[in-house]
Amino acid sequence: MFEPRVALASLSGESDAEWAKSGAEFAGAAFLGGIALDGPTREAARELVARDREEFLPDDPVEFAERQLAALSDANIRAGVNVRTTSLGPLREVAKVCADRNAILELNAHCRQDEMCRVGAGETLLCDSERLREQVAVAADAGADVSVKVRAEVPGADLPEIARTIADAGGDAIHVDAMDSKGVIAEVADAADLFVVANNGVRDEATVREYLAYGADAVSVGRPSDTPEVLRKVRDATTAWFAGEKEETEVRA
Repeated sequence: MFEPRVALASLSGESDAEWAKSGAEFAGAAFLGGIALDGPTREAARELVARDREEFLPDDPVEFAERQLAALSDANIRAGVNVRTTSLGPLREVAKVCADRNAILELNAHCRQDEMCRVGAGETLLCDSERLREQVAVAADAGADVSVKVRAEVPGADLPEIARTIADAGGDAIHVDAMDSKGVIAEVADAADLFVVANNGVRDEATVREYLAYGADAVSVGRPSDTPEVLRKVRDATTAWFAGEKEETEVRA
């Protein structure tokens, strides 16, 4: 899906094209956003801004996604767009933009802010398999590679079952914030044929190796995604891990 197998995880209101370019030396993918696409999620984003959180609130979210992806057309990094929505029309339009730009459409089933959850976005999708399935299917049918950002330790949410739902609906990847339950990566990796990106506390060789040993296909860096020293350590550890895996396979063959 991307090389090196390091992603820059979206930071709400901060992760734009310039941010992605600054990390392109160290990562294979960068998830822009999150972007609120429809009326309910945009109103929730405005409420978040009112209490001093950062949010992208362009007049036209679809045009904003197109413009941001266009700015990365010559960058040596695969872009993704992290989105929140309660309706399918704008999701379909952004997914088409992503498909045209070879970008990943990432559905945000991760946000736990009360304002987003009240309107039925974010982590509420983790306990509503039919809505999650519908959103994945719509984005996939538009031609985009689809990832879903999820969070461990949400009451009532079964991440292995969610992984199967994503795969059955045509999704390609699952981006897992493991919280304090790193072993969930192994459960998700075993549950479905998805590209698994592990997130939470990825800072150095030790954390990279732990997640990859659990079966992750890649790791992502969140808050320190603008810190070259951290990104260099993560990239080097990830590259070394997969180089070793290849060498071991060749020896067995």
